[in-house]
Order: sequence, then C-alpha cells, then structure tokens
Amino acid sequence: MRIVTLGLLFGLLVGCSQPPKPTEETQSESTAQQALRFNVLLNGNVVGHLYANHQGNDISIDFDFKSNGRGPAYKEQISLNDQGIPQSWQISGNTTFGNPVEEQMQIHAGQATWRDATGPGEARVESSALYVPQNSSPYQAYIMARALMNTEGKSMAALPAGTMRLTALETLTLDNDKGPVTLNTFALSGAQLDPDYLILDDKKQFFAYITPRLIVIREGFEADEAKLRQLSAKYSTERFEAIQSEFAHQYQGAVRIRNVRIFEPQTLSLSAPVSVLVEGEKIAAIEPLTVATQAGETEIDGAGGTLVAGLYEMHSHTGDDDALMNVLAGVTTVRDMGNALEVLDELKGKIDRGVLAGPRITRYGMIEGKSPSNNNNGILVASQEQAIEAVHTYAKHGFEGVKLYNSMKGEWAPAIAEEAKRLNMRVTGHVPAFSNANAMIRAGFDEMTHINQVMLGWVLKPDEDTRTLLRLTALDRLPALDLTSPAVQETLDLMVEHNVTIDPTLAIHEYLLLSRNGETRAGVRDYIEHMPPGVQRSAKVSLAKIASPEQDQAYRGAYEQILTVLKMMKERGIKLLPGTDLGGAFNLHRELELYEQLGFSPAELLKLGSYDMANYLGHSDRGSIEPGKLADFFLVPGNPTENINAIKTISLVSRGGVFYYPSEVYPSFGIKPFTDIPKVQGPANL
Repeated sequence: MRIVTLGLLFGLLVGCSQPPKPTEETQSESTAQQALRFNVLLNGNVVGHLYANHQGNDISIDFDFKSNGRGPAYKEQISLNDQGIPQSWQISGNTTFGNPVEEQMQIHAGQATWRDATGPGEARVESSALYVPQNSSPYQAYIMARALMNTEGKSMAALPAGTMRLTALETLTLDNDKGPVTLNTFALSGAQLDPDYLILDDKKQFFAYITPRLIVIREGFEADEAKLRQLSAKYSTERFEAIQSEFAHQYQGAVRIRNVRIFEPQTLSLSAPVSVLVEGEKIAAIEPLTVATQAGETEIDGAGGTLVAGLYEMHSHTGDDDALMNVLAGVTTVRDMGNALEVLDELKGKIDRGVLAGPRITRYGMIEGKSPSNNNNGILVASQEQAIEAVHTYAKHGFEGVKLYNSMKGEWAPAIAEEAKRLNMRVTGHVPAFSNANAMIRAGFDEMTHINQVMLGWVLKPDEDTRTLLRLTALDRLPALDLTSPAVQETLDLMVEHNVTIDPTLAIHEYLLLSRNGETRAGVRDYIEHMPPGVQRSAKVSLAKIASPEQDQAYRGAYEQILTVLKMMKERGIKLLPGTDLGGAFNLHRELELYEQLGFSPAELLKLGSYDMANYLGHSDRGSIEPGKLADFFLVPGNPTENINAIKTISLVSRGGVFYYPSEVYPSFGIKPFTDIPKVQGPANL
C-alpha cells in the first residue's frame, strides 16, 4: 500500500487519525466516542484536514485537502472486529483529478467481497487478512499498523493480494510547548514499491503520517511538522543508501564489456561487435573483440547485446525512489522541473558523492504566484520584484533555468525572462492563468511545458481560470478544434520564429485521456505483471472523471488532436523534449514509445532520448558512447533500433563506471526481473 499515489503526481496525498483500541490495555477507551482532528500540511502550509470519529469498533472519517487547484476528498465508514481488522469498509468521494470513488468491502463468514474502480472481487479468508483500499485517506495506514502490532511477525495477508508488514523504526521525544511527547515511528510495506511512514504516540495512538513534503499531523502540533517530515526523508534515504551499498558494483581496475554492439546516434546504426573499456567514470577505449582481456580487468559478457547511451528524463521532480528507479531503467540524467530547494540540494549532493544511486541532475527552479489554488512547490512570490529575486536565488544555487507556473501573473513574465537570460538561464513553464502560449512566447519563453498548456489557448475563453482542474477537463473541447485555423497556425509560427521547443509530456496525457476504470492502461500493459499487487491494481483506474459516453469519446478525440498537433510541430522542425512528469523510468520508455506515432523511427528515438538531449542541455561529456565521455550507458539483449520496446529489458546500467544489474535490485521492490544478469569474471590474472 502506498498512500501517496501516482494520480497525485507530486506526492500530494495524505491523511490521518486515531483508530480502534482492540487490545486489553485500551479496551475501555474504544467503547467511548472519540472525535479526533488532524491537519494536512504541504511544505508547511495547511491545505486540508482529516477528522476521525470512533464509536466502539466503528469509525467514520472525513478527509479533504486541496493544492494546485485540486485534491482528494473521501468519506469513510469502517467497522472492525476485536482484533482491529476491518470487516466492512465503505468509501465515497473523488480522487485528486475528479475520478468518483464508490468503494466497499465486507468480510462475512470467512468470505471477503469488495468492489472498487477496477470492478468486483472476492476471496476466501481462511485466517486473518487486511483489506487494502484502492482509494482512501491515510488513516488506513494507522488501522493496519494497529492490527499488525498484535500479530506474530508483524505481518498479515493482504486483500486483494500481497502481504502487509509493519517495521518499528525508532523511539524519540518531541519537545513541545505542551510538554515532552514520546513518539514511535514505523514503516508499513507490502503492496507498493515503497513503504509508508507513520508515527504513533506512547499510547499507540495515531500522531502523524509523514512524507518529505506532506504531513498529516495531530491538531495543535503543526509547529513541529517540519522536523517530523524530515524523519520521512531520513528513513527513505537510509533505505536507499542500504540498497546502494548492497547492489552498486564499483570494480577495482578497468572494466571490459565484451561482445556488444554500440548504438551510434550520428549514423542511427549499430557498430560491429566490440569491447568497451571503462576506467574510472569514463570510457577509455572501444576495441575489437580480438583484443584480449588484460590482467587486472573485470570482464562482463555482453552476449551480443546492444549498448545505448544513458537516456534523459526532461521533466522530473526527483526523489530518492525516482532516482534509483531511473538509473535501473537506463535514465542517467534528469532535468528536475521544480522541487524544494534544500531537498534537491541534499539529494543531488548524496548522488554526486555516490551515497545514493541516482541520475545526474540538471535543475530548473519553479516560481509560482501566490493564490488560493497555487502549487506549493518551488518559490512562492506575490510580486514581480519577488519573482526577480527568486531568479537570483536559483542562479546563486547553480540552477540552469526557471519554470513559471499557473498562478504567476502573465504580465510579470517579460521581466522575469529578461533577468533569467541575463544570467544565462533558460525560461520555460506553464501558461499563467488568463494568458496564452502566444503571450509567453513573446515574453521570452525558450520552451513550453505540457502540450495542453499550448492547446488550451485555442479553446478557452479569456476569463476562464486554468488554476483549477479546468486546465485538464477543458481538453474535451479539442475535438471540435480546427487545426488549420489561424489561431493554431499563429502559435506554431511563433514557436518556429522564436525557436521555442516543447516538453509535451505525452505519456501523462495518454494516462489522463485514455485510462478507464477496470481496464489496464495501455502504457503499462507490457510490464505490469512484473509489478507488486498494488501497482497492478492502480493500473486499472482512470485518472480523470469520465461522466458519460460523450465525454469518453471527447477525451479520446482530444488525444488524437494532441497527436496531430505534435506531428505538425515535428514537421515544422519544433524540437520535442521527452519528459514525463510521472517519475520517468518505465514512464520515460513509454514516452519514447509513443513518439513512434509522431513519425520517429526507433533509432531516431534512441538518438532523441540521449544524444539530442545532451546537446540541447550543453552536455558534451555524454549522450553517446565514445572514448573520453562519461560511462553512462545501458545494455539490452535485443536490438532497440528495430523495436524501441527493447529498452524495457535492461540487463546492465553503468552510471559513471558504477555498475548496476536491475535484476539484482528489482526484487527489493517486489518487482519480478525482466532479464538475466550478465556473466561477470575477474579481475583477470594474466
């Protein structure tokens, strides 16, 4: 189970409360009514609430929070048995992007039945089992933790599938103006790729649910939220540091990867079979197979596979988990498009020092205007002067660009862009509310972020507010749009005239417009069976609300219009930057795969995703496999110049001469490996 879901995209979901008291020490409390109140804070700002009312073994929950003009809202009714295990659970409300939630579960006479967005399900319950809701407040983490505390091994079978586990982490004392409070922290894992972290007090009552950015915390303790959020970052970092220590291979001496064919982006072709010699963090030589492995070298058998330069994820919001998963997917460089400055500084430093596995990070800083629906990311500003100061802050910290967001005032953009360019920084972003792409291009944007941000200017009225879900739901107007109209052609002409690129994030638009409840979405079908149960289940849920057959068709038509516009852009020579806003990794593979529909060949996509992006960002030390360049590359058994899907079965990744074998690492996340581990021999003694 992972409370922070993909549908929130920026780690926005949380909730909390206090559970039943099934054990003898608290039995008397559980018979009385309790009204428990918690606040949801995002980066220190209160954005919502979670209220839990207990009456004996029955619990009612009201959870709601909003940020960036959207957020989830759930009302829940739960009944527990005397062991604290849910026997019925009813949930209604909506997800972050408006998909309605009507979920229910019952266990009766050893038979469990449930219905969620994927459809109905049932299972025979021979012993205790914990139902994991598809959509609910984070209070579920506390309910499960209390139930697991009373089991041997702190584990229990999960429904619909998997096993839930509770791990105690540490005990600490919180010094508060109400007096010292003893707290215990826990990790809850089993259904998703990463654990959830929660905090209970010394009476085993819920105190907080924590992530690095978002927290649900007991009312009255908001002043302590930052230090508690830092615990989540610490636990996550420690977990990934341990994985790095166990699975990162740093061989002594040179490493020879024998019998591989190199993808050469300049010619869109594969080399003859060769050996690639790595010394330190760089490629030392490319040699014929006739050259023998030398004394002191480690030899890796490439088995005739294809070696490809590391890919670029051009729209990332990087965290510990994204960092490792990207490396394992052959993504060795990311462009971070908005993050908490101090969090990103620390993460980048640990990756650069080799403490954590992760890609090289190019940083763009988000600048967002203050409004009732602003995004709580990056630097928030209330004036043009503050926005200019934000540019200076990012420049001082070595950022290479700035990204403006929806609550910015459009009239500030020219001054911001001028100052950023004076400091040799690129300018990109969303289109501020009540403006359009044409105005931002004229203001000095070097690139546009998200294809919907460009196309909405052709269908919205001047007074319509894109700081809300309208910037997504209004895409249903696109099928009626005449793509030969003067308005469309004017924008494309401006992009060509000003040499403006676009980061379209096509994969997220496919997810938004084409995912449907009960159907495994197209973007994950060829690998989803390798994923943990909770990931498989979430792949069958629509991201948006589909209210009628007419809207279903409108969204499908909108996606076709998006494809047509991107084809028009490609034909005009407008550069497309492959990024996902979905964490990269497997989603970046899908982004590149979708570009085949725009007219790219598989070889052109390999070049676009590596060599072209390296050149775009001015990285002369990577993007191709040549002597003197960084040893950033990955090995696949197949031929990705014939089938781009071959990049999904990676057997080896080198990130600066540190080697990873994904099939070694994936089981730590509950992922079934995709391919064999290469044979490694050495160092040779000749």
